[in-house]
Amino acid sequence: MTKRLYTALLLVLLSAFGAGAQTISDSSNRRVNIDSAMRAPVSPLDRKADSVRRLHSPRKAAIRSAILPGLGQIYNHKYWKLPLVYAAVGIPTALFIYNLTWYRRTRFAYAALVNNDSIGKTQVHPQLQNYIARNAAGNLANLRNEFRRDLDYSGLFIIIMWGLQVVDASVDAHLKTFDVSPDLSLRLKGGYSEMAGTNGVSLVLSFR
Repeated sequence: MTKRLYTALLLVLLSAFGAGAQTISDSSNRRVNIDSAMRAPVSPLDRKADSVRRLHSPRKAAIRSAILPGLGQIYNHKYWKLPLVYAAVGIPTALFIYNLTWYRRTRFAYAALVNNDSIGKTQVHPQLQNYIARNAAGNLANLRNEFRRDLDYSGLFIIIMWGLQVVDASVDAHLKTFDVSPDLSLRLKGGYSEMAGTNGVSLVLSFR
């Protein structure tokens, strides 16, 4: 159950982050000047926007996200991603705390039962007293091992989700600085193909 939850969460986040990156990429690609005959003059506002774009640092975005999840997304002005980031890191963190708490409780109960510690048995968590009463050391050991396994999974997914949101912030920052040069033009050109022996249309990418 825990592995399925983590896998579903990871797939949802990858889809959301990927969709955000695709939106930025598509908006950047629309800047290509198709069938343009003259280069448009660059206004002072465009120059200012270009300078701001150059000042946006992917390294800063990555470092901020590494320090605290969500800071890189705030730096990139991707506020809509904050709930995703906090859910991605918060859910496995909450599960880590839960599994750690119950791992310690079951470990203590198992030790008290195996060592026949009468004082320790009275300090066992109420939900585990049934195992003490039935002298079910094997069941306690299995329960302890399950919580230990889930604890390891939780810790692993905290690292994965933390790293994923760092990568997302860095990629978003790179895409923010990416721009298609106005010196590029893409146009349709008619012509004759000697190889095919027919007239045709070709796409021509030119640099000015």
